[in-house]
Amino acid sequence: MSSEGPARSHGIDAESRRQPVGGRGGLHASVPRNCITWEISAKETQTYFWRMTERAGRTQENGRGDGVARERRSSSCTSLKMFLVALSFAYFAKALSGSYMKSTITQLERRFDIPSYLIGVIDGSFEIGNLLVIAFVSYFGAKLHRPKIIAVGCVLMSIGTFIIALPHFIIGRYEYETSVRRVENSTLNPSPCPVGSPANLSQDDKVPEVPTTGCEGDSNLSMWIYVLLGNVLRGIGETPVQPLGISYIDDFASEENAALYVGCVQTISVVGPVFGYLLGSLCAKIYVDIGFVKMETITITPADARWVGAWWLGYLIAGVITLLSAIPFWFLPRSLSVSESQAPEKCSPEQTSFIKDSPLLKHKCPADEHTSFVEMAKDFIPTLRTLLGHPVYLTYLCVTIIQLNSLIGMVTYKPKYIEQHFRQSASKANFLMGVINIPAVALGMFSGGVLMKRLKLNIMGAAKFAFGTSLIGYILSLFFFAMSCENAKVAGVTLSYNSIDSISYDNHSLSTACNSYCSCSESDWDPVCGKNGITYVSPCLAGCTSSSGSGKDTVFTNCSCVGAAGNLTAQTGQCLNTDDCDRMFPYFLALSVVTSFIISLGGTPGYMLLIRCIKPQLKSLALGFHSLATRTLAGIPAPIYFGAIIDTTCLKWGQKKCGGIGACRIYNTTAYRIAYLGLTLSLRTISFIICIPGFILLSHQLKEEERNAVHVALTNGGAELESLRKEEIVISNSSDNSVDRETRL
Repeated sequence: MSSEGPARSHGIDAESRRQPVGGRGGLHASVPRNCITWEISAKETQTYFWRMTERAGRTQENGRGDGVARERRSSSCTSLKMFLVALSFAYFAKALSGSYMKSTITQLERRFDIPSYLIGVIDGSFEIGNLLVIAFVSYFGAKLHRPKIIAVGCVLMSIGTFIIALPHFIIGRYEYETSVRRVENSTLNPSPCPVGSPANLSQDDKVPEVPTTGCEGDSNLSMWIYVLLGNVLRGIGETPVQPLGISYIDDFASEENAALYVGCVQTISVVGPVFGYLLGSLCAKIYVDIGFVKMETITITPADARWVGAWWLGYLIAGVITLLSAIPFWFLPRSLSVSESQAPEKCSPEQTSFIKDSPLLKHKCPADEHTSFVEMAKDFIPTLRTLLGHPVYLTYLCVTIIQLNSLIGMVTYKPKYIEQHFRQSASKANFLMGVINIPAVALGMFSGGVLMKRLKLNIMGAAKFAFGTSLIGYILSLFFFAMSCENAKVAGVTLSYNSIDSISYDNHSLSTACNSYCSCSESDWDPVCGKNGITYVSPCLAGCTSSSGSGKDTVFTNCSCVGAAGNLTAQTGQCLNTDDCDRMFPYFLALSVVTSFIISLGGTPGYMLLIRCIKPQLKSLALGFHSLATRTLAGIPAPIYFGAIIDTTCLKWGQKKCGGIGACRIYNTTAYRIAYLGLTLSLRTISFIICIPGFILLSHQLKEEERNAVHVALTNGGAELESLRKEEIVISNSSDNSVDRETRL
């Protein structure tokens, strides 16, 4: 009984317990039951250990594969962080040089004697450089080695920055206009107004005439061309940084971290202007020809409208920083590995639709790789047509173009507005822009990215958030109209010599009975402040006949036009008269900080709206075309027509050596404020009107995409359910077969 138990347990019947062990005619012996049982058990044990060994091998391979995958993910994460740091530094460098350019617009105006609209052309030349190559760089660059293309762009930016500084080293020393001339071979102080006719002067005391022949060869007018060309090259070099950099991050970062990373990069791009404006403030304090002239001979101060700072020095510093930012990109990989959760699946047409911000479509569908250059070229026009045929993207493009017209024009001339309206020096205006206004923008950009991640805003939420912050900032900006300063009191310009307000200015209004005996030039701008608190265009036009002291300490006496209770003296420079402005200026700064912070809160959500309203294959092209359109229709024209409108508010123009008007010396501050703020807010009003149909289109598009996504999910779900049923049947059959096999055994 004991020997039959194991045999029965394996399903062996009694007839099979004895088998012949020899051949035909061989030995027929009986095999004991325990031997048969042992033989079967040994085979099963061998099979068992073989299967366990195979399973262990697979487990070990899987473990080794998981280790390699973890190592790859770790390396990819490190490379992505390195790219993020490198891109942030590149953003910092380009933002620093760009903001420094805007901080030097008044310096360039005065140095090259050009009006504001021409400065707008120079500032817009940066966008012209972008316009030349941005479409091709954005489209073809996405298929190539993006980090190295960004590195080449940084090198070009640095070369362009050095070219901008070149005119300082090839032109003569700066000569500002003044009515006071040093009398040759005389140790006496010059007389600003020689009494009597100039013919009565001796040969040695005759005031020298300014030569007019051959002045074109010595003129600085053509030198601003170098600044324009350098800025164009800067624009060409900056082209790949934004579209290729942002698309690289969005391709290889997880979806929940992409917004935060983009927010960090955008924040750094706003931190750069802080240092750019601070650098502009420092250089504006230094005289343009420092080291080449004796400063005690300079009669003007940084607050003077003729002062030119060391504008060239900042461009040399910015060029070196930009060149250093190119180094890390040469060592970064072309692409990074992604985790299995981020790995793309086979994307259906519905899943590659333009609106991909659906809860049912969490994975990314990247663009196809290994595409030839010819195929990319053939697909360019159809792809661009598809992109521009998307109503949400097109509406977003129109809104941002108009808003950027407002923003670029406002930012370009804001330091000048502070200088002219609140009578601050260029150095102080740049300093305040750098330490007060720009940090508020940086904080707003970063806070917007954090809020978007915390609130988990979808595409509609991001659009509403950006619109709301922009609308609140718009309402607050209306209060800037109430923060006004009176015009400076300048005899013959803003008021008559009898202290009667008279804004209508012409050169003939400068001459009056009190200075009629002087042969005064009405084109010079050498202001003096009389003891009566009124500024005069020149000591000659103030009727001053003598002077004492030297340099900035020069005092003019016997000024017949001053007539301040017997005190007929005047000092160099304009009268301040800033009591009202000093009280109003802190409120202006506080409101400027608040509005800048609120408006910039919507910067990152608005930018993520641009990225997520298109399918991934068009991401780089959409970003590039967006930059192309905004730079062409906003970056180029906005500084030009803002400058042209500001020029219409000028009251007194400088005079060029060879004739013609130069830089503006004094503005009608009331007209300046209305033109500057009115144009800025009018453009933003138009953008808000366009946003209304934009929200309607976005809502319809999202609903349509949700319906398509649900349909695809149900279709795929039915196929998967059928597959699971078939698999269940196979497993059930295999389990039944194993039971039968055990029964037979």
